[in-house]
Amino acid sequence: MCLYSIVMKKIGFCNDRYLQMQSEHIKERIALFGDKLYLEFGGKLFDDHHASRVLPGFAPDSKLKMLMELQDDVEILIVISANDIEKNKVRNDLGITYDVEVLRLIDAYREIGLYVGSVTITHFANQPAAISFKQHLENLGVKVFLHYPIIGYPNNIPFIVSEDGYGKNDYIETSKPLVVVTAPGPGSGKMATCLSQLYNEHTHGIKAGYAKFETFPIWNLPLKHPVNLAYEAATADLNDVNMIDPFHLEAYGETTVNYNRDIEIFPVLNTMFETILGESPYKSPTDMGVNMAGNCIIDDLAVREASHDEIIRRYYQAKIDFKKGKAEETATSKIEVIMSQAKINGLDRKCVPPTITLSQSTNAPAFTIELMDGTLVTGKTSKLLGCGSAALLNALKVLANIDDDILVIAPEVLKPIQDLKIDIMGNRNPRLHTDEVLLALAVSATMSEDAKKAYDKLSELIGCEAHCSVILSEVDFNVLRKLKVNISCEPKFQTRKLYQK
Repeated sequence: MCLYSIVMKKIGFCNDRYLQMQSEHIKERIALFGDKLYLEFGGKLFDDHHASRVLPGFAPDSKLKMLMELQDDVEILIVISANDIEKNKVRNDLGITYDVEVLRLIDAYREIGLYVGSVTITHFANQPAAISFKQHLENLGVKVFLHYPIIGYPNNIPFIVSEDGYGKNDYIETSKPLVVVTAPGPGSGKMATCLSQLYNEHTHGIKAGYAKFETFPIWNLPLKHPVNLAYEAATADLNDVNMIDPFHLEAYGETTVNYNRDIEIFPVLNTMFETILGESPYKSPTDMGVNMAGNCIIDDLAVREASHDEIIRRYYQAKIDFKKGKAEETATSKIEVIMSQAKINGLDRKCVPPTITLSQSTNAPAFTIELMDGTLVTGKTSKLLGCGSAALLNALKVLANIDDDILVIAPEVLKPIQDLKIDIMGNRNPRLHTDEVLLALAVSATMSEDAKKAYDKLSELIGCEAHCSVILSEVDFNVLRKLKVNISCEPKFQTRKLYQK
């Protein structure tokens, strides 16, 4: 086990200030409108791990806490794109497809007492997987509505704002004054759903408004600030581009940041409000938002460093997705441009250099975990453990102040597991994966005080950074992700086999 000491990570974001300011601004926006407000929630409503990574100090469930204050007036509307269902698009931080994420979200909202009114499938063009998902939801008692592609969207405004445009979409039945429109991921069609509802509410004689709660890009940070660049890296597959909001600049002479899809759709929104209210309450896409995150950064250097780390992690993930045939190479190329703008490279992720060094010296896979206090702990491949398992155990021993030469897992616990893998399960590789190591540690914790001390430190791995010299197996990747370790890997397989698992 190798240890490297570096500067302790800093908090760069004040979550308490954020909760207070954000709640106040959302309530003010609700008060501007009459019968109903459609509030588009960009990003993740909870489990917003991207925000917590680039804004250290941001709590992943911050948005949810604010909504709970308005619980009696809130209705959740979940939007999912039929194209994402058809492609089996995956939410990378959880490792589940968007359609499965919709089910998880419904359960999660219901569990805390928020009312889920319905699910809307957008971009619906009779995709077989979307039809099956619709039937599945309806069998579960969930209302489902369909929205269709519109020719010329978003530029042909007269057609879009007509019976043949938004008018062809299903009218979504809602019952609460505040309708929160959310989705399993970006590009799902949340804004188009809100605009369609404004049109259809108008035809039903209901006065409705629209506002947007989008955390990124942060409107009052510079265009090329690392936090905003990290957002571009996170959405590289969507071709989102951060831009100076030209409407805001013209209206107020103030430079603010938005992104291309909101800027493109703004003329449609303006026309919609003019149709409904006679005039638009907004002069720019920035006006639509209620995001106060930029006002709650307390250490700019800390969030810059965290954002650089996120950009590099996204870069490695894009390269792996391309290697596995899950994404186009254009996503990698775009992030390379972003890295150039941020003046960083892959080696600037602090857990990368020691991983590469150890792998080269041992001629075998290696792994490094950066603990929250900045300590770098490495793990190498052995006859008993894979590199990820070794690094995991080493990290827990460091956190528990256990000497390196002390065994925290009893040999009598390990041998039956290896025998099971080889003799019964027919595996050729006797090395233990991370899930097997954790089970062995849990059993050993009932017999050994050192094992219990190590086991009790698992929660301190939350938010740690890690890098592997090869693409991790799905088992190891999923276990480490459940431990909330932020992982990156070199884009190469451990073996030359065509079938990787």
